[in-house]
Amino acid sequence: MQYLKTYLQKITDRGNVKLAESIAKTAEDIGNQHIRNFSFISHEIGLLFGNVQSGKTGQMFGIMCKATDLGFPAFILLTTDNVVLQQQTLERVRDDLDGFCICGENDSGLFIENSLVKPTIVVLKKNARVLRLWANVFNSTGFMKGNPLFIVDDEADAASLNTLVNRNSQSSINKYLDSIKNGASSSLYLQVTATPQAILLQTLASGWHPYFSYYFRPGDGYLGGDFFFPNTGKPECIDYLETIKRPTRNVVIRHLAVSAQIMAIGGKVSNCLVHPSVRQAVHQRFADDVTKELSWCVEHINDDFISELQVQYDSLAPEKSEKLPFNDIYKIIRELLENKDIKTLVMNGKTDVESSEYERGCNFIIGGNTLGRGVTFPGLQTIFYTRTSKKPQADTMWQHSRMFGYDRDPGMMKIFIEEQLYKLFSDINATNNSIIAQIEKGIDDIKVYYPIGINPTRKNVLDNKHVEVISGGTNYYPFYPDNDSIEGISKLLEPFSDDEPYYQVNLRFIKEILSHIIPSADFKLNAFLSVIDTILSEQPAGQGILIVRRERNVAQGTGALLSPNDWKLGGTFLNKIVLTMYQVTGTKGWGGKALWVPNIKLPHDTMYYDVVEDNKEA
Repeated sequence: MQYLKTYLQKITDRGNVKLAESIAKTAEDIGNQHIRNFSFISHEIGLLFGNVQSGKTGQMFGIMCKATDLGFPAFILLTTDNVVLQQQTLERVRDDLDGFCICGENDSGLFIENSLVKPTIVVLKKNARVLRLWANVFNSTGFMKGNPLFIVDDEADAASLNTLVNRNSQSSINKYLDSIKNGASSSLYLQVTATPQAILLQTLASGWHPYFSYYFRPGDGYLGGDFFFPNTGKPECIDYLETIKRPTRNVVIRHLAVSAQIMAIGGKVSNCLVHPSVRQAVHQRFADDVTKELSWCVEHINDDFISELQVQYDSLAPEKSEKLPFNDIYKIIRELLENKDIKTLVMNGKTDVESSEYERGCNFIIGGNTLGRGVTFPGLQTIFYTRTSKKPQADTMWQHSRMFGYDRDPGMMKIFIEEQLYKLFSDINATNNSIIAQIEKGIDDIKVYYPIGINPTRKNVLDNKHVEVISGGTNYYPFYPDNDSIEGISKLLEPFSDDEPYYQVNLRFIKEILSHIIPSADFKLNAFLSVIDTILSEQPAGQGILIVRRERNVAQGTGALLSPNDWKLGGTFLNKIVLTMYQVTGTKGWGGKALWVPNIKLPHDTMYYDVVEDNKEA
C-alpha cells in the first residue's frame, strides 16, 4: 500500500485539490531531504514550522504517510494536554488515515496485539501520567528495541521542553519523552509549531534543538501576519482604540453588521473575540459591558442605533459576497436583537464552553489564556484586543492571534486594538518573517531577535548558561584580537580612505572583512556573522556602514576602542550595522603589531539571542 498516495487521494476526493498539492510538496520535500537518508541507528530531531491556524495537521499526516512508505512502522502523535483536543485528533486520524493500527491512550492492548504487523499510530496528550504509562508499554513489549520510532509533537514548544533546565533537573513531561524516544533503536522526532522561538533557542546538547527545519507556506485565502501587520502602513482592518470614544459599542455594532451580512448569504456562524486580560473578574466585566451595549441597541433601535450602524455599514467591503443594502442589514440585526439570537460566552478556567456553542449564529466570546493555542474559532471576523503585559512574550502573544485563518472575509475583518499593542504584534511578525526567510535560505544557525521590551519566550525553558543576548546599539570589539594576515586586510581596505567619514558598503563585504579577524573569546564573531546572515536572508543586497581609521595609538585592554568622534558618528546610524576598522600602532599592547581591530554595532533597540554551545566559539 502506498500510504501517502492513498491519503492525498482522500483529500482530493473531498474537493481539496490545492491542499493535497501543498501536503504532497511538504511530505516529498521532508521525505526526500531528511527521512530517505535516515540511518535507522540514530536519534534525530527536526522542526516543521507553519503559520498559526494554517492547516498544519494535514501536513503532519502527509509526513507520517511518507515516513511509513520509507520504512517507519511506529508513530506517536502528541497533542497538548487537553482531553477534547486529544479526542478530536484521534478521531481525525481515524477519519483521514487508512491502513494503520490507530491507538488512543487506553489502547495498549490493541498496540500489543497488533505487534507492529500494521504500521501503528498512537495519539497521546502531553500529560505526565499518560506518557509514563506508554513509556512502560514501549519498554515492556520490547517492540521498539529493534525498531525506529517516529514522534510528531504538535505544539512542541508548549509543554515538551525542560522547564527545570536552570535547576539542573528535568521536568516530568520532558523526562518521559526522552525515555520514549531513547527507548527505541532509533528515532526521528518532528517538532511542529507556529511559534518556534523556544525551540530555536535550545542547545544541541539538550537534545531538543532541531537538526533540520522546514517551513510550509499557507494556502490560498489564508489571512496571516502580513495581512494584519504589514511592514508599512496600517491596513483598513485595524482601528486604534485611542481614537474611539465608546470602544465596546463600536465593537458590538460592527459585529452585528458583519453577522447580518454573513447570515443573509447563508453563512452559519459569525464570531467576535474579546481578549482583555488573564483575570477572570475582568472577563465578566467585559461580558457585562457587551450585554449592556446590546441592551442599548435594543432601546435605540429606531433612532441613535441607525446612525451608529450606518458608520459601521459604510466601512464594510465584503469580498466573498455582494454587499447587502443597508435596510436589509438593519432588518436582520433587528430580528437578531428582538429574538435574542446573540450569545455572550465567557471562556476561562472558571467556565467551560464547548466548541459547539460557537459553531453557529452570532457570538461574542470573552476570555484570556483559554483563547490561545489549539483553540479554533470559525467565522472569526471581529476582535477586541486589549490584553497587555509588563514583559510580553512573543510566542504567547502570537498564539493568541486567533484572527489568522482561511474562513475569514478580508473585507469584513476588523481588529480593535491599542496602537502600542499593534506595534508589538508588527514587531513579532517581522521576526517571524525573518525566521521564515532564514529557514527557506537554508541557514543553520537561525537567529531570533526582538525590540527591547519583548521576550522571545518564557525564561524557564532557556538555559541561562548558554543563551546570551547581544544588544543592538552597543559597540563590541575584541580585547585580544589577531589577524590571519595584516597585509591581507590592509589590501582589502586599501580603497577606503581615513579622510572619508564613512562608506556605505554591502553586508557581504563586511562579512569578508570579519572573516580575516581571529577574535578573542570576549568577541562573539560567529554570532555577529550569523546576525549578518539573518539580515541578508531578508535583504540579499543589504547595506552597512564602514568606517576605516589607520595609525590609531590606542592602548589594549582599555574600556573603549573608538574615539569620541567615531563613537558619535557610528551612533547616528540607528538601523544599519556599523563596522569600524581601526589599525592600531601596536605601541601600547596588541602584541607590538599594527593589527586591524574591528568594532561592530548592530541596529539599535534590538536584542539578538545567541545560543552558545560548549564546543562552539563564543
